Amino acid sequence: MEPILLIMASWWWIAPAAAGAGAATYAGLTTRSRRARRLELDAARQEESLAYRELVAAKARVRTASADMLTAKSRTGAPAFQAGDARRELLAAKQAEKTASLALRASRSRVKAGYAQYRAATARDPLPIDHLYAAHDAINTRWLAYETDVDKALAHPQMTDARHPATLAFLRAQREALAKRPTLRERATPQQYLEYRAAVRHLESTFDEAERQAGVAGAARPASPAATAAAGLTAAAAVIAEIADRLPTLIARMPPPRAADPRADRVP
Repeated sequence: MEPILLIMASWWWIAPAAAGAGAATYAGLTTRSRRARRLELDAARQEESLAYRELVAAKARVRTASADMLTAKSRTGAPAFQAGDARRELLAAKQAEKTASLALRASRSRVKAGYAQYRAATARDPLPIDHLYAAHDAINTRWLAYETDVDKALAHPQMTDARHPATLAFLRAQREALAKRPTLRERATPQQYLEYRAAVRHLESTFDEAERQAGVAGAARPASPAATAAAGLTAAAAVIAEIADRLPTLIARMPPPRAADPRADRVP
């Protein structure tokens, strides 16, 4: 009995240490998995932060351009081209501010969408980085078909000719996407996710352009000006329809008109 008590007195710390190590390992794995599942949300929040900084910088540029414009107007003997340059700079600054404001609004919408997707996702759903992996692999599979299929290679030799500008642009985008691809799916940071997503989107666009110039049947076509205008009209129609739907509610919230006071020259 005494040897057993001596062993327990000497090695009593092993059980708590093992339990603590197991708990720490489980917490680390759980935290890593949760971070990987909310990677798209964290990336959207980082985009929102960057868009906010760009908007602040654009507002500062507008203030500087306004000050330069007033300075150019206050100088009586200043050349006319200086006032024109200051006016053009002010217009460009205001346009940049408007663009930055729209970008911030778009980033905030992506944050809301990412939060909704994160709350709706389950443990069985693929991680956000897996969707990028799948899109990247799909493009590589489509390109390898021109390398392995003799009929496709003979029908569209331009797709395997690096001397063609469109094919060369695709090969460069392919190399960039491979360099930006995270090796550990659960350790990717939001910045790595953003860079990899931009590289995959650029890879898709360059491959579609290479197929279009090669004359591949069913290749993606660039949007025409008419289609762009139609899309703009559709968006405007959607906004007008939303305003029309909300108009009765807005009218109902308006206070009733006040009764006008009787004129002094009119006898009630």
